[in-house]
Amino acid sequence: MRFEGELVPVETIPLAVAAVRAGETDFACVPIENSVEGAVPATLDVLIRDEPVIAVAETVLDVRFSVLVRPGTAEIRTIASHPHALAQVRDWIAATLPGVTSIATSSTAAAAAAVERGEFDAAVTAPVAVHHYALDEYATDVLDVADARTRFLLLRRPGRLPEPTGADRTSVVVTTPDRVGVLSELLTELALRGINLTGLESRPTKGKLGTYRFYIDVEGHIAEPRIGDALAALHRHSHEIRFLGSFPMADHEPTEARDDEFAAAAAWVDAVRKGERG
Repeated sequence: MRFEGELVPVETIPLAVAAVRAGETDFACVPIENSVEGAVPATLDVLIRDEPVIAVAETVLDVRFSVLVRPGTAEIRTIASHPHALAQVRDWIAATLPGVTSIATSSTAAAAAAVERGEFDAAVTAPVAVHHYALDEYATDVLDVADARTRFLLLRRPGRLPEPTGADRTSVVVTTPDRVGVLSELLTELALRGINLTGLESRPTKGKLGTYRFYIDVEGHIAEPRIGDALAALHRHSHEIRFLGSFPMADHEPTEARDDEFAAAAAWVDAVRKGERG
């Protein structure tokens, strides 16, 4: 999926999504999970707040960082970046810059801007940042885990969904009643329909202690009968369910087709109801 238009930088994930909700931008591109640090809590939390937004595409990028400093910097005492970025270069910092103080910022770009203003000595950023700030590369191709990757979602306001491709992902977030076995009930609904679970995360509801929402990713598209039926079943088990999108997976082969079996079974039940089959 290709898009053309003006790129608008914002400082945080919530601000990017807020711009879409307000109609200030058409889309927001946000990180959803990293192969080293796992899910991105800021994205999970903002997806359930306020008006709905849906994902219409995803991409997976190899992770590489640069460490940027102001020209002429002789000593690095502080290094800043988004917490996920700092976590992915923790060993490099300890080995290369022992004794420096790591400082969390709202984004890697915010860290670069802060270094440019003289607030910190160095920033861990995407390599492209060196072209946007008056900073020099202290080091590049920095990473603790060589094959780290991050998955991003392209979000927009609700509307027409992408057409099924045969290699799709559907995402929902479910708020469940507090009772024994409720998560097992949700997963059983998927298993009974032969649906492959590709992601499961929990986040607190930020209300009563011990109450959680479940973020569920599955292979398939809501247009497929078995996926639609499974989501209806999840709805029955939940206090609240929010649809987060059905969209092509970035780097997966086509999923195993099970809809012929599902459609045949549904047709048999329909025929029995009409008295046409025994």
